[in-house]
Amino acid sequence: MTVRSAIAKLVQQEDINFLLTNRIPRRLLTTWMGWFSRIENPMVRDLSLAIWRLFSDLDLSEAKKATFASMHDCFIRELKEGARPIDPDPAVMISPCDAIVGACGRIEGTELLQIKGFPYDLRDLLGTWDLVERHRNGLYVTLRLTSSMYHRFHAPHDCRVEQVTYISGDTWNVNPIALRRIEKLFCKNERAIIRTRLAASHAIVTLVPVAAILVASIRLHCLDVLLNLRHRGANVIPCASDFRKGEEMGWFEHGSTIVVLAPEDFSLAENVRSGSVIRMGQPLMRLPGVS
Repeated sequence: MTVRSAIAKLVQQEDINFLLTNRIPRRLLTTWMGWFSRIENPMVRDLSLAIWRLFSDLDLSEAKKATFASMHDCFIRELKEGARPIDPDPAVMISPCDAIVGACGRIEGTELLQIKGFPYDLRDLLGTWDLVERHRNGLYVTLRLTSSMYHRFHAPHDCRVEQVTYISGDTWNVNPIALRRIEKLFCKNERAIIRTRLAASHAIVTLVPVAAILVASIRLHCLDVLLNLRHRGANVIPCASDFRKGEEMGWFEHGSTIVVLAPEDFSLAENVRSGSVIRMGQPLMRLPGVS
């Protein structure tokens, strides 16, 4: 057994993983990592990337550039042109990011799952009665980005961002181990609620990027502020920004989760099931009445 596999096996043990990633000063460590990851020193960068590779399957072969100024620069890397083909079918809503599909399916009234046996409510997640009613009995998909994945997210369809609501919160880890132990975890963490209106059907589709430990920063192109633990501006921010299907909308500073909410007459794409890996640009849902 190699040193890497031995360490990986140790960290994968549930009690140890939960202890290492949650029973620590989460917000303080997240703020510190935001500072540390931006250090533009070759020795710091190379050592950080080496440690990152030790604990993950980091693959930079698709990255647009070969060298990075800092660990943060690598985290938010762009991809080579054409690395993520966009499904051209107008009836298809694509995945906004690379991810592992978590819980997904039909929302029961206003209740959905963060993991099997752990329900939470749209009212706790969104905090906005209008959006709760729009997504009652709707469809949802939970998309979990691991630390080594591509961290930028894109428009799932031609759409307009009408409003962004920022909700300050905690920075629990969002891996399956924590999801099995912390009730209503997504409703406790830092998050942004991005309300979009699709151009094709005028349906409301909501993206909820949820931050996590080491990841409490979300950058959106439609805003001129960074949403993070230091944000002290307006919590509800009106927008009128148009995006084409597949166009970049923003990025996480590291990996995390996006919950996608759609109306009840949408349907899941055949490739979407819990545990499957999906890439940005691949089918996520199908729109009704669009051809």
